[in-house]
Amino acid sequence: MAECTVEKHTDDVSELERRQRLIDVTPFNGLKIKCNYALNLVQERRKCDFCQKSRKFFCYTCYHPVIKCLYFPQVKLPIKIDIIKHPREIDGKSTAVHAAILAPRDVKIYTYPDFPEILNKEETVLVFPSKDSASNLSVEDLFVKDEGNGDALKERDVFPIKRAIFIDSTWQQTKSIYKDQRLRELRCVILKSRISQFWRHQKKSPRWYLATIEAIHQFLVELHMCALGVEGDYCKYNSALKSEYLEWFHKGSVTTSDDLMQKYNGQYDNLLYFFKYMYEKIHSVYDHNELQAYKRPLA
Repeated sequence: MAECTVEKHTDDVSELERRQRLIDVTPFNGLKIKCNYALNLVQERRKCDFCQKSRKFFCYTCYHPVIKCLYFPQVKLPIKIDIIKHPREIDGKSTAVHAAILAPRDVKIYTYPDFPEILNKEETVLVFPSKDSASNLSVEDLFVKDEGNGDALKERDVFPIKRAIFIDSTWQQTKSIYKDQRLRELRCVILKSRISQFWRHQKKSPRWYLATIEAIHQFLVELHMCALGVEGDYCKYNSALKSEYLEWFHKGSVTTSDDLMQKYNGQYDNLLYFFKYMYEKIHSVYDHNELQAYKRPLA
């Protein structure tokens, strides 16, 4: 019995690897991300208005763009996002700043021990695996109706939370932040498995450890789809959805408030605008299969 189990697991992994190789050819195919060609027109570096340091597109220290807004999309989010960054996380390597630039009204970054004010713990979640795995919630779990209340969520309460907190650091650094009592009192939410396209390698981490901007995008997509469903065309033409990792999708350039009350049709895909641009730049220089980040195990 043990040998059969091992053999089946090996076959499953081989199939996942085959499927993932196909997705890796065009990982953003089907996502509704604004054309980023305009970024190629930016040749000169500019000084940040706040710290006066030279930057290309945005200041990753002050979380402020140094180019005009016409060069990148603006995204409206259905909830507020707080990001707690480890003080030793290198600013220039973090993708958290992408969220702050693309969704400035809804995203705020703190450097630990600075901390967001948590006014309502019932309306706030931490997107991070709990030490007690039995306590972890999926996004779907957030939509479970209260016992004794058979009514569906009211339209104004279509999203069951109002704030989500993310930790931005290497996997080894997260423990020191997670031990903070203010976080330990929050419900922990884990995401569906999704393979990362981040080009930076982290030792001893599988490919489903996401970059911060990937995790934020993933969480918002799951949240929106659970609340309002997904447009059939989006599901049909997004090749990434053919992966077993994203079977759950089949359930059920400026983002506006009206868009947030429609079925999911790419409303948050532009959060990956800078990520996709940098991915393509890296891959214009390096072979995908030679980068250590993409040699990490899938499972």
